[in-house]
Amino acid sequence: MSDVIRLLPDHVANQIAAGEVVQRPASVVKELLENSVDAGATRITVVVKDAGRTLVQVTDDGRGMSANDARLCFERHATSKIRQADDLGAIRTKGFRGEALASIAAIAQVELRTRPTEDELGTRVLIEGSRVQAQEVIAAPAGTSLSVRSLFYNVPARRQFLKSDQVELKHVIDEFQRVALAHPGIAFQLLHNDQEVFNLPAANERQRIVHLLGRKYDERLVPVEEATELVRVSGFIAKPEFAKRSRGEQFFFVNQRFIRSSYLEHAVRQAYDELVSRDNYPSWFLFLDLDPAWIDINIHPTKTEVKFRDDRSVYAIVHAAVRRALGRHNITPSLDFEPEPAILAAFAGMPQAPAAPLRPTSDWRPQDLPHRPSPEGWQRLFGDDGDARREAPEAPVEAQLLPSREADEGTGTRPVFQLHGRYILAQLRNGFVVVDQQRAHERILYERALRALEKGGGASQAQLFPVSVELNAADHALLMDLLPELAAMGFQLEPLSGRSVAVNGMPSDCGDEDPAHLLEHLLEQVKHERGSLRNERHATVARSMARSATAQPPKPLATEAMHDLIDRLFACEMPYYTPGGKPTLITFGLQELDERFER
Repeated sequence: MSDVIRLLPDHVANQIAAGEVVQRPASVVKELLENSVDAGATRITVVVKDAGRTLVQVTDDGRGMSANDARLCFERHATSKIRQADDLGAIRTKGFRGEALASIAAIAQVELRTRPTEDELGTRVLIEGSRVQAQEVIAAPAGTSLSVRSLFYNVPARRQFLKSDQVELKHVIDEFQRVALAHPGIAFQLLHNDQEVFNLPAANERQRIVHLLGRKYDERLVPVEEATELVRVSGFIAKPEFAKRSRGEQFFFVNQRFIRSSYLEHAVRQAYDELVSRDNYPSWFLFLDLDPAWIDINIHPTKTEVKFRDDRSVYAIVHAAVRRALGRHNITPSLDFEPEPAILAAFAGMPQAPAAPLRPTSDWRPQDLPHRPSPEGWQRLFGDDGDARREAPEAPVEAQLLPSREADEGTGTRPVFQLHGRYILAQLRNGFVVVDQQRAHERILYERALRALEKGGGASQAQLFPVSVELNAADHALLMDLLPELAAMGFQLEPLSGRSVAVNGMPSDCGDEDPAHLLEHLLEQVKHERGSLRNERHATVARSMARSATAQPPKPLATEAMHDLIDRLFACEMPYYTPGGKPTLITFGLQELDERFER
């Protein structure tokens, strides 16, 4: 029998191994940034073209490399960080395996220019597919500049799996932000297609967060500081009222290395218990510093996972630090006791100011459309005798049971009633229906936004004074990608310099909303559920728009507004459910009420 096992050529083995380290352009950005940090750089510049497909260039003013080191750094397992396995117990540098540059050089065209500070001349190395093409002496500034061109040029199958430029750029920005947050003392700059995305001066941790995410974060941050013999916890958490409906602003750093840890995330979420709902996510930027011997970072190729020798103690310390920070800044709620009887008696004789009557307001404007929708859906609400409570009937049929007008026969209106500002009760001849006001509003806005996206020309309400909204880099990139859809729904947006956008007009249904708040919620909703197909994209944007516009608490409604809301709900193609599948209404039959009173 002939032999079938053979050794792979080095360049083929390198291409295969590179897949563990380099998954997309963002992986290259991460590895090169970490090398620059390890080199002691005080200023780092990242230049990206076509989201990294065409070029990723990282330039720093670090120590630089000698001619021998410049050539040797592209060999597998060549590193300056460790000498033996025992050194892993004291590692504080970002890299230590010696795999990053070898992996990048195996699947790209790489040019290295470097000069040590003490030397007058530097070295240029050109390498393609793990093969050195040239090495020469050149004049170069102190530090290192490494250019990676045509990523995956020799692995076309891998290149085809890259996403759109918008998606890949978002991943690049994410990696850039993580390194920049971990090292606020270093100045960073990021340019994409010759446009400046970030220009971050050296600063402290709070300033770095504000520079990255926007000025509005300055008032949202609460400092965290806790020091024990095992670990020191520092950083910032966000106030509970600024929690978002999507992830993305949760950062853990262990010895200035970004990590992911569901275990530590649970510790922080538990500290926010009863302050933030389960489907919202508070922001945090937490830095843990502890002896490297107490952690193991060599468990994943990307080095974003760690193991703690005493994970329970770390959990308890992180939880206590966050909880104490919330309490120290009077964020956690105090106990609500009943007032003393003596105090009540003292105030009993004082004249009371007349309560200001609630002025019913409504987001519903019948005049916005040329006609009111037909309330034919009411006729399908009960398909039988209505003898049992039913949530969102799936297949209602025509019936003789219509909303009762007997109580208001003289006025010719259906009797309706608003309960706690949240629910609308309407009488039916054989029972009554309870409509969730906010969910009904969401369903109506969703279908209206979907029609506007499909047909274009959504109604817009001009702003008396245009509002300028400043966004972070990731949100700004997403907003630019969504401009056609937003314009179809009625947004009038004008890009300004930097990452600011002027809001000149809003959809007519959202004319009273704060433009900055509405855009922020809309982008948060879209961020993690975008579809690739056109219909999926439209549905996602419409659903996000509806949820964002109904994020505020419901308002008191006048009788006419309640009738209008119910009529428009039943004019929808699917009135019984929200876009997320939750029921918008519940019906009760008289027989059920009779049975309950007979018990």
